[in-house]
Amino acid sequence: MKRSCLLVAIFLFLNQYSFGQAIPRFNPDTILSVVIDSVVVIKTAKSGLNQEDFIERIINDTSFYEAFRAMKKYKFLAENSIYSYDKKNKVNGRIYRKFIHNPNKSAQKITYLVDKSEGNLHKKSGKYRLKTIEMFDYIFVNAYQSYYSPSSSSGPANKGGEKNESYKDKLKTLIFSPGRPVKGIPIISGKTEIFSANMRQYYDYRFYSGTYLDSIPVYRFKVTLKDDLSGWTKDGLMIKELTTIFDKRNFQILGRYIDMKLGNLAFSFDIQMNIEMSYFMDELLPTKISYQGNWDIPFKNEERASFLISHKNYTEK
Repeated sequence: MKRSCLLVAIFLFLNQYSFGQAIPRFNPDTILSVVIDSVVVIKTAKSGLNQEDFIERIINDTSFYEAFRAMKKYKFLAENSIYSYDKKNKVNGRIYRKFIHNPNKSAQKITYLVDKSEGNLHKKSGKYRLKTIEMFDYIFVNAYQSYYSPSSSSGPANKGGEKNESYKDKLKTLIFSPGRPVKGIPIISGKTEIFSANMRQYYDYRFYSGTYLDSIPVYRFKVTLKDDLSGWTKDGLMIKELTTIFDKRNFQILGRYIDMKLGNLAFSFDIQMNIEMSYFMDELLPTKISYQGNWDIPFKNEERASFLISHKNYTEK
């Protein structure tokens, strides 16, 4: 049960394709709306910034979780495109949803404009065949349906203690706060804390100056595996890349890309996720979430899935 629940933190962007069409793996970072104009060398940065400034902000940041919580109080248009693939990366299932989210409690909260699915995605019981899609609904569809509460916790982790924290909520930490330790997930618990003293020896840090959405000045802080590591060492490190976009004006985090891959006797996965946010009424709100990923767990069918979530036309209720 735990291994199957482990299936979560996986995300990709793909355009809409026909069934049976082979689709190459797509790197969400290539569509990140950032134009890089220069590389800032950390040791000689005239700005006075160093890697610790970025790391501290990443570790302590709750803006991504807060943005997903805050979106509930706004009206917006959302599109969800979800795909499943066979072993040859040909589309064999698809879900497309387009709807209006309305926070007015006196009206229907979600109004679907389009809600269709193709392929053999459901069991006879009505449940999804893929845990990836099940987890997608748990994290995002539940968020659309629930109401905004200003008194909610400021982070994804349950403050009530590790024993009372659900397995799925632990995995939310991996999605919204990469780099933090995620206790209680077998095998990978110690591999997520990439900024610990022991893990830093395996990573390089670079930050770049650039422009986001054609107008916002940003830094792109990129954490990648060192080139001189042995193949065996690289294979044992779960997070291959963590890229974070910072607004130069206030050091807010506007975007994040994460590449994770791991294989062992218990399971193997290869996933990439990209999240982007933008300002509405001076508040950060999610505008795009993309994911692609493969999961392979013994005695279960391999899962290959991707999805793209877009939010636009935010307005006050």
